[in-house]
Amino acid sequence: MKFNTMVRTGVAAVTSLAAALGISACARDYTAAYVYSISSTSGAISAYGVDYQSGVITQIQGSPFSTQLTNPATIVSTPNGKYVYAVSGNQQAVVEPFSVGTDGKLYGEATVNLTGTYPLAATIDSTSTWLFVTYQYQTQYGPNAPGPGGMSIFKINSDGTLGTPTNVNLGVDPIGVTVSAPVCTTSPIIPGNLTSACSSGQGANVYVYAVDQETSATPAIIGFSFNDSTGAVSFLPGSTCSTTNPTVCTGIRAGVQPSAIVSEPTGRYVYVTDALQNEIFSYQIAGPTTANPGQLSSTVQGFVSTGLYPISMVVDPRGKYLYAANYNSATVSSYSISLSDGSLGGTASVGNFATQTGPTCITIEPALGIYLYTSDKLAGDISGGQLNANTGQLSAVPTQFFPTGSLPSCLTSVPNGPRANQLVYP
Repeated sequence: MKFNTMVRTGVAAVTSLAAALGISACARDYTAAYVYSISSTSGAISAYGVDYQSGVITQIQGSPFSTQLTNPATIVSTPNGKYVYAVSGNQQAVVEPFSVGTDGKLYGEATVNLTGTYPLAATIDSTSTWLFVTYQYQTQYGPNAPGPGGMSIFKINSDGTLGTPTNVNLGVDPIGVTVSAPVCTTSPIIPGNLTSACSSGQGANVYVYAVDQETSATPAIIGFSFNDSTGAVSFLPGSTCSTTNPTVCTGIRAGVQPSAIVSEPTGRYVYVTDALQNEIFSYQIAGPTTANPGQLSSTVQGFVSTGLYPISMVVDPRGKYLYAANYNSATVSSYSISLSDGSLGGTASVGNFATQTGPTCITIEPALGIYLYTSDKLAGDISGGQLNANTGQLSAVPTQFFPTGSLPSCLTSVPNGPRANQLVYP
């Protein structure tokens, strides 16, 4: 049998990728990653395998997986891909851990209570060791007696279970939380090797996007330095919270209506969305050798425009592009990230990438780092797109929309085994 040069090149590329994913002629497992979407009505988690060649997702056997939650708010996964955590969105105020099987199936553990009620957002640090969950109300407050919220910090044990949380009282509506990658030297950490330059306990910062009561209820970013050995946090310069009741906090002022916050993999920049003004604000993190390490300051660019009502963001694993899900316009806005100053630029795409109605969360699978998915709450499905690694431009994957559980509140993704990450950072 003869092959022309193009065919031989294509076969070689597929064979190389197949070998990296552990694919064999017998197994024929072409799954690069798994996507998990959680229903805000049933609490069930729908699980999908990501085809490495097309980005098409297919529900795996046994999906959807039941949870003990009612009205889930969000779902997050550890960067190492071993565990998934579902978070309730009401007074139930619990986190349910799941182990990820080698086949993508989920295996639940005992739920753990938060230190407050009505959880809002969650994130996990780059070492897969700490889970941060913000909540709307401290224990003495609630919908009938509104007041400030806070944050629960959980240690993630080696088996994925959660330790007893520590509590941080915060101001009103701590709507989003992000943990920056550790930066312990004058050079930023290289994406994919986030802990290479840091000794234990150094470098990471936690930023919460909340309402700042001391500046006429204007949103602000409250910053903390974080010790990843002990889980302890301490205020960064420019951020404070009172120890009196009710808790009053101050921070770096940001926008009008907070909706999301994210940091990029080098640990130098933070971005926040303003849902009312349809904007993304960008901030630079002061480096470890400056007078106030970790403190935020607005970049020269300041902000860029988005689609209507942006409520979620994600940065691609290589740290080159940022994507924002716009709830009211059913689109994803795409931006390039300048590593020299943190500014955001438009990609080569014309207009925004279209999703189904009501996109809530957005994820990029971490195996190949090229397939993007949104949970479309009002449509009850998942939209899939492929990003061009050279330009950041998004195009639809075949069969762009995939059915999922009713009213999906969020979704997350993990690689199919540790070798999959090597495809992004060989």
